[in-house]
Amino acid sequence: MLRIGPIQLDLPVIQAALSGYSDAAMRLIARRCGAPYAIHEVVLDKIVVHSPKLRRQIVAIPPDDHPVGGQLMGAEPALFAQAAQLLAECGYDVIDINFGCPVRKVLGRCRGGYLLSEPTTAISILRSVRAAVPPHVPVTLKMRRGMDDSAESERAFFTIFDAAIEAGLAAVAVHGRTVEQKYVGPACWRFIERVKRYAGDFTILGSGDVFTATDALRMLEATGVDGVWAARGCIGNPWLFGEVRALLSGAALPEPPSVVEQGRIIRAHFELSEAHHGEKAARVMRKFGIKYSELHPSGGAVRDAFIAVQNREQWLAALDRWYDPACDWPPGVRKEGPGALIAAGAEA
Repeated sequence: MLRIGPIQLDLPVIQAALSGYSDAAMRLIARRCGAPYAIHEVVLDKIVVHSPKLRRQIVAIPPDDHPVGGQLMGAEPALFAQAAQLLAECGYDVIDINFGCPVRKVLGRCRGGYLLSEPTTAISILRSVRAAVPPHVPVTLKMRRGMDDSAESERAFFTIFDAAIEAGLAAVAVHGRTVEQKYVGPACWRFIERVKRYAGDFTILGSGDVFTATDALRMLEATGVDGVWAARGCIGNPWLFGEVRALLSGAALPEPPSVVEQGRIIRAHFELSEAHHGEKAARVMRKFGIKYSELHPSGGAVRDAFIAVQNREQWLAALDRWYDPACDWPPGVRKEGPGALIAAGAEA
């Protein structure tokens, strides 16, 4: 249903790279819930090349975490290409190039979304990475619709986009906001639709304002993209992938996960995080617990409980208290996303 180079995926919705989130534990939980493909959180090219200790952590890919993408960010074509080659040699199935990050610190160092304002450097990175990575390893690109809403910015977008196709990249993920917007305001799905029509048979993934399974289907239908790049909507809601599978099969949208089911997945997530992060797991998992709490019928109290945890014992105590399978919990809560507004014609 979705092809990225030689990789055939059985679901057109993937888990995106999420800075600070999409570690091995999150990716494995997403796969257990139906995700066909996931991407490691973005890493700097210079860390991959110049920090062997950190590189060993980055390339510690669990055997059941495939196919997996490694997303890179940087500013120098040669260094970017060297890092991409190392990730491919270490077992990443796809190399993803980040030209979309809108964080001020990143832009100030000429990385991420900044490169949309520098087509010459951006194109050099695309060509260098594709040349450095073995031919059988797909290279993909994540980009926003431009630095801002100007005509000049749009021209730069399509200059880089055309170069990506010419360089032999396998797919491009397009986020419907500008770099200037960051995450404020709606993503412009109409722009994503324009890009897909322009691209023809070339693989395009749409990104922006996909928080639910229904949002994912609306994006597929409204824009015609080949796949959906699900990002923030996956945090604390890995069930999104199974729900998309159900809807695409013609079944009704499943009921929200019960509190007991939520507890089962959260406990498994915590165990995987412990295996990956050791003693840091309790602190790492707080941000996930906050997002998981949004599906709990007593969400506010659960959120407060997870915010307060400081160690493993407190984490497990909160989990035992709020996800006790012996309790008669009300039904789980379904989050509503903004996709309906976007599909109805909201513009960025």
